Amino acid sequence: MPGPLDGLVVLDLSRILAGPTCTQLLGDLGAEVIKIESLEGDDTRQWGPPFALDADGTPTDLSAYFMSSNRNKKSVAVDLTDPEVQHLLHALAARADVVIENFKPGGLRKYGLDHETLCAAYPGLVYCSISGFGQTGPNRDKPGYDLMAQGYGGIMSITGEAAGEPMKVGVGVADVVCGLYAATGILAALRHRDATGEGQHIDIALVDATMAWLVNQGLNYLTSGVSPTRAGNAHPNIVPYQVFATADGHVIVAVGNDSQYARFCDYLGQPDWATDPRYATNTARLAQRDTLVPMIAEVLATRTTAHVIAGLEARKVPVGPVNTIGQALETEQAQARGMTITMPAPHTAKRDVRLIGNPLKFSRTPVSYRSAPPTTGADTDAVLGPLKKGL
Repeated sequence: MPGPLDGLVVLDLSRILAGPTCTQLLGDLGAEVIKIESLEGDDTRQWGPPFALDADGTPTDLSAYFMSSNRNKKSVAVDLTDPEVQHLLHALAARADVVIENFKPGGLRKYGLDHETLCAAYPGLVYCSISGFGQTGPNRDKPGYDLMAQGYGGIMSITGEAAGEPMKVGVGVADVVCGLYAATGILAALRHRDATGEGQHIDIALVDATMAWLVNQGLNYLTSGVSPTRAGNAHPNIVPYQVFATADGHVIVAVGNDSQYARFCDYLGQPDWATDPRYATNTARLAQRDTLVPMIAEVLATRTTAHVIAGLEARKVPVGPVNTIGQALETEQAQARGMTITMPAPHTAKRDVRLIGNPLKFSRTPVSYRSAPPTTGADTDAVLGPLKKGL
């Protein structure tokens, strides 16, 4: 069944994670994505181990990192400095609906592949540029990496234990969220293009995207004038809403309102804590966090994780485990929702690769998994050969 973006052609000049996250999403939705790589391949092909192995047990150029964001794409490996290649990529841009790139601002101008050149040549083209700081501003020429964006954008200042050092999020979340914003912007620009025939340039920055998802913490500052600080797993605006140690592990308790709190106190065997004016409302609990949380922790530390989860679920109090990645991906819930998939990869020892699935569930136009992440240049001849004949 055709996907919602069936027939859309994307010329992907991006690498690493933000751009590839965006184009993998477009590919899952049915777009034809042509990934342009250097002759050495995307940098992330070497970011391992782990790697998919070939039949001899030798690592291939399919690192786990690369495979995380490059399915449903054709790989074309070329030398961008070659004038003939530049000519061929212009021909690809002529048939493309979207071009996406994450070079430094102005970095593609010397190849004639910048947004000014291509948008002027092809007025219906949607051209998306991803960079560290954007195409404007005093920092436009500085390099952008996920870790730098997390630091500059403020998220590291509120991540980690209060007495510990600033901490990055455990995955490249600045890249990933930037890629998701890019996909949303591209789809919006395509709707405008389809209505008016007019393409446009989209300028999105890792740092801007990082600041955008500061959400309530960003607004806590803008409203109060005080920058939030690190609080470990505690929530800045809700108590109790954090991780607690149990007798055999950890558990998450997420009490979102006062009625849930009363039921939580019933489980703890401390009903008086629900009526005590010091703790009865969320505002009061915030003020008394340093007193209340240790009392809760003392009780939960005597009970097993399973006991806490069963007891709170029975009382309809939000509660959950702290899974490892392996535990999370192998849960019955994850399997029922298709959050892991297996795709054929005949050149690997296992002849397939296991990937994380797309979370979107469409009732009419489902996502599709048409091709596993490609080896470097696997589609160069198939994509460029016909163009060479036509030029």
